[in-house]
Amino acid sequence: MSVQVENLEKNMAKLTIEVSAEELEKAIQAAYMKQRSKINIPGFRKGKVPRQMIEKMYGAEIFYEDAVNTLVSQEYPKAAEESGLEIVSRPDINVEQLEKGKPFIFTSEVAVKPEVTLGKYMGVQVKKMDISVTEEEITAEIDKERENNARTITIEDRAVADGDTAVIDFEGFVDGEAFEGGKGENHSLVIGSHSFIDTFEEQLIGKNTGEDVEVNVTFPEDYHAPELAGKPALFKVKINEIKTKELPELDDEFAQDVSEFDTLAEYKESVEKKLTQRKETNAKRQKEEEAIQKVIEDSQMEIPDAMVETQTRSMLDDFANRIAQQGLSMEQYMQFTGMNVEKMMEQMRPDALKRIQSSLVLEAIAKVENIEVSEEELNSEINRMAELYAMEADKLVEYLGENGKQSIKQDLSIQKAVDLIRENAEEQAE
Repeated sequence: MSVQVENLEKNMAKLTIEVSAEELEKAIQAAYMKQRSKINIPGFRKGKVPRQMIEKMYGAEIFYEDAVNTLVSQEYPKAAEESGLEIVSRPDINVEQLEKGKPFIFTSEVAVKPEVTLGKYMGVQVKKMDISVTEEEITAEIDKERENNARTITIEDRAVADGDTAVIDFEGFVDGEAFEGGKGENHSLVIGSHSFIDTFEEQLIGKNTGEDVEVNVTFPEDYHAPELAGKPALFKVKINEIKTKELPELDDEFAQDVSEFDTLAEYKESVEKKLTQRKETNAKRQKEEEAIQKVIEDSQMEIPDAMVETQTRSMLDDFANRIAQQGLSMEQYMQFTGMNVEKMMEQMRPDALKRIQSSLVLEAIAKVENIEVSEEELNSEINRMAELYAMEADKLVEYLGENGKQSIKQDLSIQKAVDLIRENAEEQAE
């Protein structure tokens, strides 16, 4: 195998890879051995048809696809390594020559890691975040906990009010005819949740348990069922039950129930501390993001489209894996949301570009600043990861291999670059 490298515009490169005729013949023979049991020719037992007979009947090209797939997957990684390029995209493969008795030649266009010309990265100006906690925020946080600990009670002495849960039977009609999916029994509807169309929920306010109500609504023009879109509808509704949440009293007993503290005052103090820590964490993250963005804006780099495409594809694969862990396939997700792969990638592309830019400038800063990661720091991170995954550190090291360890060192050096930028950023009040 031999490889020639041609540098193209916009940090792209073209590898021309030549594989000997002998290697091509081996791949074709391997394809024949793999496929022969599936080919039937009268007069021959299954799996015993000579290769020459198959090629004569179906053409020499019958085994080419398998042979090409084998050779490309086998030879491209070698060529990529031999080229010495830092390739940052999936290869775009094209077959240039494929003929028995001649070398197999194919090309691969790839994106090459761009050079970064850093601008200012020390002392960039960022907005100062307010991390003070107001009494209103403390009250809102405590009210959330009260909501979580509320008990549901049935109301019998008043009508439906906003925020109540009405347990209803309903049936919908369009043009006097009941429509599919428009009927339900003992459905719990939170008034004000806007989970039903138009003004459905509002028309139940003021109605009492046992009352029959006629609700008039209009389906949205973009409703998912075309036969109902934009049409007026009548729902016949019966209110079976009215429920509401009863919040616990805000006292020492409540504090003891929801926390480790004995008094409401101590609990409030702990809530304030938690909110402050949350704001400090958010402020730190926002400071980092704003500082890195300023560095990106003041730096120069030419990002090849293929690199962005590869990053976007990687993000889409990560998303598919995450929802698969929740028991949802990409096909189901797209069906529910009306999305497709192209739309999703278009939405992810700006974030993909930003991730690439961030990574490139941080790597460049780590290099310029001679940021290094010690063995002690690496081992500490490995121990942390081992504890997180409930593994022995030695087993994790074995699993990671040398490439995995180098990847961790790279991540640690980038985090050091982030810390350097953040710690030297100048905060300015608005």
